[in-house]
Amino acid sequence: MAVAETTDKTFEKDTSEGVTLTDFWATWCGPCRMQSPVVEQLSDEMGNVTFNKMDVDQNPETAQKFGIMSIPTLLVKKDGQVVDTIVGYHSKEQLAKVLDQYTD
Repeated sequence: MAVAETTDKTFEKDTSEGVTLTDFWATWCGPCRMQSPVVEQLSDEMGNVTFNKMDVDQNPETAQKFGIMSIPTLLVKKDGQVVDTIVGYHSKEQLAKVLDQYTD
């Protein structure tokens, strides 16, 4: 399953059901470019989680709303509620372990 782009306009709808992980990133961010393939791999392996990414330069409102000051930041929501915020680069194993806590 591919990682979908989400925007300020679609974020709430895109993250309202089930377990979702949103990767807040920017094109100029080196660690974001390292994190992105890890998120892509997880999206192929974890069918029970919806994966999104949001460019913070294009969509400043959502990043501001959730107080995202550093990128990459991965926001985990379950049924529309924020349950975890992961700041900085993390390995596939680390992220899978976090997500497993929220999936049934």
